[in-house]
Amino acid sequence: MRPQMKFKTYQVVFLIALSMFFLRISSCIEEDDGNDQKVTPRESFQKVITELMTKWGIPGGAVACVNHERLVLAEGYGYAEKEKALVSTPESLFRIASLSKPITAVAGLKLYERGLLSLDEKAFEILKDLKPPQGATVDPRIYNITVRDLLQHSGGWDRDRSFDPMFKSLEIAKKMGVRPPADAVTIIRYMLGQPLDFTPGARYSYSNFGYCVLGRIIEKVTGQDYEGFVKAQVLKPMRISRMSIGHTLLKDRADKEVIYYDYPGAALTQSVFPDGGQMVPWPYGGFYLEAMDAHGGWIASIVDLMRFLTAVDGRSTRPDFLQASTINLMVSRPALPDWQNSSWYYALGWQVRPQGSDANWWHQGSLPGISTILVRSYRGISWAALFNSRPQNADAFFNELDDSLWKAVNQVTEWPTYDLFATYPILE
Repeated sequence: MRPQMKFKTYQVVFLIALSMFFLRISSCIEEDDGNDQKVTPRESFQKVITELMTKWGIPGGAVACVNHERLVLAEGYGYAEKEKALVSTPESLFRIASLSKPITAVAGLKLYERGLLSLDEKAFEILKDLKPPQGATVDPRIYNITVRDLLQHSGGWDRDRSFDPMFKSLEIAKKMGVRPPADAVTIIRYMLGQPLDFTPGARYSYSNFGYCVLGRIIEKVTGQDYEGFVKAQVLKPMRISRMSIGHTLLKDRADKEVIYYDYPGAALTQSVFPDGGQMVPWPYGGFYLEAMDAHGGWIASIVDLMRFLTAVDGRSTRPDFLQASTINLMVSRPALPDWQNSSWYYALGWQVRPQGSDANWWHQGSLPGISTILVRSYRGISWAALFNSRPQNADAFFNELDDSLWKAVNQVTEWPTYDLFATYPILE
């Protein structure tokens, strides 16, 4: 038996005080460790994006982040082609859907800078060679639509009141007496015979078709096809060479382009191509991507998309493609009643929310098999995300996606000083 240890009262008090002291020191050390923990963009986005993709059943994606015009994150997540276990990378190509609209807006504004296009020109005066269907009654208000109306979605078409002609390829081809799928010019000619939903310039209503018309205006003014002009005169000066208009059919997809997946249980649809009249998955024949060129047809890598953004973001580190006055015009509040007392607005190709002396700009893109978002924040940080699926509850997903990306940015405590743009070669 060990002898019993005895302590006097003052010794007990001293030992208790000593133990409390060391306990407090230990606690402080643990707290300091937590406060000093470094969180990089790669760590923050990795956790947030993988959790989001798992929750919503998305096979693959790519995310990039720019801090003061330096590319500090470019990552692929999941699978570009899950059947072959091919992983997504920062160089994987994705359909970007309506992120095509800022590209078209920038192309139009470059023509404006050069004095080749006025924002107040009448759109269908420029396109006067396009004729409505024989015997059609033309709404005379069509001839009051301006280039500005097309850019800010106030042209007079409201897809919630009538329809979106960009997803009516088969029906329009049949009514126009041409072989489907209907191309962009055929769709415009058909729409010249349809009544407007409201007076041009009276209000905002998001219109894919309006940007389709813009694409043809760019062609008419430049004498080049839309894709060729944008590649040569917009993207090449930004040192972007891999972006192009995508193709509808799986067999025609570009090298390194991902596979697109509809949500589980999604119904098939009739192909826009007439041969056999087969039923197909929506991402591969439910719509005619080539006709959507100017409003939703581009494919891009996440890195090249950030090259585009940093070329038009109005920041000083990298040269801007547009003049400062043109950039200000691009994101100015339109004189439409919808936006007079609104915290945000749709400008010329961008959604904008003023923040102090600066603003957040953003755009989303959505098609069957595609979910995309591009954000330029007032804090000097920008990001983009591309995914090769669109969940069934798309609205809920996009809300969570936006919140998750802001969360990922806000959790970063250590921003790298390197620039990853240099690690991705420019292909001439």
